[in-house]
Amino acid sequence: MATKIRLTRLGDKKSPFYRIVVADSRTPRDGAAIATLGTFDPLVEKDGIKVDKDAALDWIAKGALPTDTARSVLVKAGVLEPKPYKAKANAKPATPKAKKKEKKG
Repeated sequence: MATKIRLTRLGDKKSPFYRIVVADSRTPRDGAAIATLGTFDPLVEKDGIKVDKDAALDWIAKGALPTDTARSVLVKAGVLEPKPYKAKANAKPATPKAKKKEKKG
């Protein structure tokens, strides 16, 4: 069973509130959850994220993969480390824009 750590939406229209849950990847967004890890309130700047750090790390150790949004919330909560920036291997260094060729005629 592939499990994901993701957000389920609660709250009224235009006032979202989320639970951070562990769920089977095949269930709907607001479907049955295996475990609840915490809450996330995007409308509150301070203390808007409450997460059980030990439970989250335990589920990650068991193989649960956080979605991109859930990962960013867990990074803000201090549960996970941010992903290091990795430059592309074939990236070319930035060069100034070439001058436009004048049209003959």
